Amino acid sequence: MTDFEELKNDLLLRAARGERVERPPMWVMRQAGRYLPEYHLAKGDNDFFACCRSPEIASTLTLQPVDRYDGLIDAAIIFSDILVIPQAMGMTVEMDNKGPHFPDPLKSPTDGQYEELMDRKVNVAKELEYVYQAITLTRQKLKGRVPLYGFCGAPWTLLCYMVEGGGSKLFVHVKTWIYKYPDQSKRLLQKIAQLCVEYLALQVKAGAQIVQVFDSWAAELSPASFNEFALPYLHHISQHLPSRLKELHLEVAPMVVFAKGAWYALDDLCDLGYQVVGLDWLQDPAEAVRIARGRVVLQGNADPGVLYGSKEAITTVVQDMVEGFGGGEQGWIANLGHGVTPFVDPDNLRFFFEEIHRLTSSKNHPSGRP
Repeated sequence: MTDFEELKNDLLLRAARGERVERPPMWVMRQAGRYLPEYHLAKGDNDFFACCRSPEIASTLTLQPVDRYDGLIDAAIIFSDILVIPQAMGMTVEMDNKGPHFPDPLKSPTDGQYEELMDRKVNVAKELEYVYQAITLTRQKLKGRVPLYGFCGAPWTLLCYMVEGGGSKLFVHVKTWIYKYPDQSKRLLQKIAQLCVEYLALQVKAGAQIVQVFDSWAAELSPASFNEFALPYLHHISQHLPSRLKELHLEVAPMVVFAKGAWYALDDLCDLGYQVVGLDWLQDPAEAVRIARGRVVLQGNADPGVLYGSKEAITTVVQDMVEGFGGGEQGWIANLGHGVTPFVDPDNLRFFFEEIHRLTSSKNHPSGRP
């Protein structure tokens, strides 16, 4: 393993372990991205996936929000994409202004491509080496300023993209798969889950200090279907990643699960073995705290749309969040309820961070403690 400089700000890792902290740590999903003017300068004429495959560009983009919001945020997240796993499995994924696109999505279990995917031995160490290189280079550039998140997409969400061929409003194709071909769907979900474990383990080996699993399309499942087609595979990752890290003689990293829209599953998610559960903005913080009962640390959950609004609106949302999560001394990592959206004014995001700092400082904290 590469030797890295000692971590100077371990606030987020302490919070993720459930320790009492001096203030809530904070970062936001998609904090490295197209809302930043410097992102477009560094990206240049490269397409999105070319940036992901260039360790130098990916590390530069990862560090941009850390530099811009220096002293305000407590983590970086590697610039990459959840769809690198389908790419490693041999599927073509393209990115345009409308989002990701699969020119040849899975059509049915008998389309030939499904059998090829199931039979193919996927070497994520080789196929995704560029991600690990980007992580190592980013850790070196960070010089211990803040910890670095690695991540992957959850099996259900990856299946959605692989079958739908991109984003969808109706999810006709993936619903056809799970309700007409449930056994074949589960075989593929299990294979993806196994790849996720190895991918995350190798990210930790490369230098990631905490990892997050993004189930971005969880809201498309009913509670019963979520229990059948999503939860078991999220559980597989949380159960097998720690043992795989131990096999590699690595320290077990904190794990985060973020199942967007699966508000009904919070109680179950708290029992999966993840140390942190991410929340979207559809959940009331105080109610989430009540359901979690201290079993996990909660991460979230401001509506990203508030960043289009006034400073007064941002302050109100932050106040509600701080109060709902109990002030931030324990059990909370401040974040948005999903990623930063396009055209957000970076100064509004700065104000969001500043307000969390202000409202959780000792002089403004209701208890008078830091």
